[in-house]
Amino acid sequence: MPFLHWLENWDRILFVLIQRDSDSAVLDTIMPIVREPLTWVPFYAFMLYYAFRAGRQKAWAFILLSIVAFAITDSLTAQILKPLFERPRPCHDPEMQNYLHGLVDCGGLYSMPSNHAANHFALATFWYFSIRAINGRTWPWLWLWAALVCYAQVYVGKHYPGDILVGAIVGTLTGWGISRLFVYWEHRQAQRLSLRKRKTSYI
Repeated sequence: MPFLHWLENWDRILFVLIQRDSDSAVLDTIMPIVREPLTWVPFYAFMLYYAFRAGRQKAWAFILLSIVAFAITDSLTAQILKPLFERPRPCHDPEMQNYLHGLVDCGGLYSMPSNHAANHFALATFWYFSIRAINGRTWPWLWLWAALVCYAQVYVGKHYPGDILVGAIVGTLTGWGISRLFVYWEHRQAQRLSLRKRKTSYI
């Protein structure tokens, strides 16, 4: 398929531009840290704190559905989509060895789609729409956070940009779908609260 071949060539070119041609000593130090889950523990703690500020019931629903979104994307990408696409990671691709500026261990054989991209975009999307449902606030920077982690994955040599794009699409769709469950639950909770207030006013 000429079009798919054309896309793959451009994906490789963009990978080299990001991973090797734009490298610097500063980014070589920062990007491996950015992609590490432990780096974001304070951020996750903030999200927990923010959820509990909205109320204990909302917080537990928020936490549970965050875990569900993460579990779906992580399982879907690792167990179904990667074996389906069978695309080798750049570090496992013989044609890319002369262009690779590897900064971390290579990892598993397949790279399409990126688990990091799917997981982080699922969380970012779920959190965005759920927080909007809770208090009307919109935090578009959540997607910038997910995009930064994904950029780091390309920079350290773990993924092609195309892997990130497909993972981001999977994560965004999953996060949006799970957020609909939270919005529905939030709406039902509001209805119950309103009904209780009416009953109380009649007494």
